[in-house]
Amino acid sequence: MKSKTVEIWHGKVTTDDVHYQAYWRVLDAAEQTQARKLKNTLLHKRYVEVHGRLRSVLAATLNQPPEKIRIKKTGRGKPYLADHPELAFNLSHSADRLMIAVSRQCQLGVDIEICKQRINLSGIVDKCFAEEEAVYWAKLPESQKNRAFYRFWTRKEAFVKATGHGITLGLNHCVINPENPTEFLRVPELYGQACAWRVLDIDLGEGICSALVADKEITAVSLMALEETE
Repeated sequence: MKSKTVEIWHGKVTTDDVHYQAYWRVLDAAEQTQARKLKNTLLHKRYVEVHGRLRSVLAATLNQPPEKIRIKKTGRGKPYLADHPELAFNLSHSADRLMIAVSRQCQLGVDIEICKQRINLSGIVDKCFAEEEAVYWAKLPESQKNRAFYRFWTRKEAFVKATGHGITLGLNHCVINPENPTEFLRVPELYGQACAWRVLDIDLGEGICSALVADKEITAVSLMALEETE
């Protein structure tokens, strides 16, 4: 994998019983403990499959058995590879859709959302968008507002995931340029200059919004479909 390339794996989470045990066996003790806390059967199966598939992708990248990969977390909860800190990765899932991004020598974040209709979007915009973003969004035709909301949302979520700080960083503090959505107008001072960050919308199909953010130049994105079953 070239340093300026990002690989994105995407597909559906099937939650079928046939492959559940295979995914379960590759999880480490911490992941299994977290899975057991999920009493909702669907959420439990999704967690097991999502993290099992992540390990499969990382195993293919590193040429190692998936169960041998040591995934640790920072103090704020961002996962990283204890034995391969140069390999950056991030995952996101929404309902039954999953995306996993892998690259090298960078901070990396992704977010995927199913673009369902929402009520009270204006209230969320007021809370989570900066003034420039909110003004731009408010001027859009009603027919465009729902998808535009998700476009802004996934870009912002991808940024806070890349930093490792998460949503508590404040989505209104990472500001997308409405006139050029591949760049940030402002980011929190702790994370350097806004121009150092790249944001890309990733096309994964109708009714889905997804975005990738990294603190480096990206010259190529390789999209690869996860198989229905493994």
